[in-house]
Amino acid sequence: MNPYLVVEELEKRISEWAGAPYGVAVESCTAAIFLSLQYCKHKGMWIKSQPPHISIPSHTYPGVPCSIIHTGLKVEFENIEWEGEYQLKYLNIWDAALRFRKNMYHGGFQCISGHIKKILNVGRMGMILLDDKEAYDWLKKARFDGRNAVPLKEDYFTQLGWNMYLSPSDAARAIQIFEVIRDKNLPDLKVSDQKYADLSQFKIYTQ
Repeated sequence: MNPYLVVEELEKRISEWAGAPYGVAVESCTAAIFLSLQYCKHKGMWIKSQPPHISIPSHTYPGVPCSIIHTGLKVEFENIEWEGEYQLKYLNIWDAALRFRKNMYHGGFQCISGHIKKILNVGRMGMILLDDKEAYDWLKKARFDGRNAVPLKEDYFTQLGWNMYLSPSDAARAIQIFEVIRDKNLPDLKVSDQKYADLSQFKIYTQ
């Protein structure tokens, strides 16, 4: 069996269940956020209409400000409470690591988590839910070193990328777990239970 089909099957099942036209599976929610930011950079979205700072809650996973900084933007922390998801203001990117429910998609780049401590507890997995076909095509290559889902000797390269592809074995495990929980109306996870540090206290993110 073509191992790429396992990843595509996972994307199809979760995106349809969540109410999104498309889904791009990656190795983690952090990777999903990073690639979403990179696509916005690729399209020049903030250069024309967005501020140079991206605002996020001060209590979140450190990979989020790292992704923002590595994309060339600055981080601005807000001391706000959040449940389930929050927006990387003012881009249409959402960190939905603490939410996983049917029909959860509401537009933009919604990044979900399959970390072992999350609702879809695969171990290591993430996905970008989206409704933009052009972005979907770009992200599919960007997560896989610019590759297409074909053998290397058959490929033709037109795009740079990163090594953030979800392995077929992790995709198969994610399908199994998803089929067990898909009909359960599970509540959002609590931010307090994640034991996130107050990242605004660390100069590395704001210098």
